[in-house]
Amino acid sequence: MANIKSSAKRVLVSREQAARNKANKSALKTTIKKFESAAAEGNHESAEAAYKAAVKSVDRAVSKGLIHKNNAARKKSRMAAKMGALAK
Repeated sequence: MANIKSSAKRVLVSREQAARNKANKSALKTTIKKFESAAAEGNHESAEAAYKAAVKSVDRAVSKGLIHKNNAARKKSRMAAKMGALAK
């Protein structure tokens, strides 16, 4: 354990932040997986609802600093391509 009060606080705060980041990243992955499974089934209505939720989740992750904006753009682009393939 740290001897200095401020470094002890930093340990506690960083643990809380790590737990929060882990939960947020897990939620992001879950929404993306829900879209992937809906797209794999070929159900356009459920895939569209899952797509909207996944894009919102990706944008939220960027604003929280969980993922880089280029990473988010790549994820959204790939999901949009799958939505386009479903529409055909």
